[in-house]
Amino acid sequence: MSEPVSPSEIEQTDDAPEPRREPIFNLPPVVLAVIGICVVVHLIRVYTLTDDQDFALLVRAAFIPVRYSGRYDLDVYAFTSPFTYAFLHGGLAHLVINMVWLAAFGSPLANRYGALRFALFFGATGLAAVALFFALHPLEQTPLVGASGAISGMMGAAARYGFRVDRSSGHAAFAGAPLPIGAVLRSRGVMTFLGVWMVINLVTGLVGFAPGIDGQIAWEAHIGGFVAGFFGVRVFDRRDRTP
Repeated sequence: MSEPVSPSEIEQTDDAPEPRREPIFNLPPVVLAVIGICVVVHLIRVYTLTDDQDFALLVRAAFIPVRYSGRYDLDVYAFTSPFTYAFLHGGLAHLVINMVWLAAFGSPLANRYGALRFALFFGATGLAAVALFFALHPLEQTPLVGASGAISGMMGAAARYGFRVDRSSGHAAFAGAPLPIGAVLRSRGVMTFLGVWMVINLVTGLVGFAPGIDGQIAWEAHIGGFVAGFFGVRVFDRRDRTP
């Protein structure tokens, strides 16, 4: 049998704050901006540009190693394409996969770094990705596109935080100071992730197994970005947060 409820108890129940609901999409603005640029650029290429116009865009905005071989004059695009290539993608599957990983690893990193440092991190790791690709393929003529080099840098940074996430502020962010490299190497969970990540990159790059994506995956660019994010994390992170 239920007991009678006094008016005071009813008032207390009515005044109780409702539990906060987490939004379905809780991505930092800078991450949403990068995703938005990539999606808009892809839609313009698919539905607006002609084949000739799209080819002209690739020549100007994609990273093409042979451009720096000394056979061609360096124009303004030679200095902008190491950054703009990240906003181009080879197809819908390529775009969707990269954006999902960007949301997963970029969001906690952006919440910790802030918009400006995250943007600098994105540019620096993307540049490191094409630098290693160029070092190994200096005469390659195929355009290199995609944000996966910079996203690999985010994965490298995540490994330095041991994938620790702090949600106390309402926005998930990597927690604690970056782990020393020795501590990372002793972490079974982190090393398992790194091993699986490395195997996937080598298999998809060397064998070319990537459903829905034409051509092989530039695993060299992924490794370049990852190494930059792994070893350069302290350059961008000036704050030591406790878990």
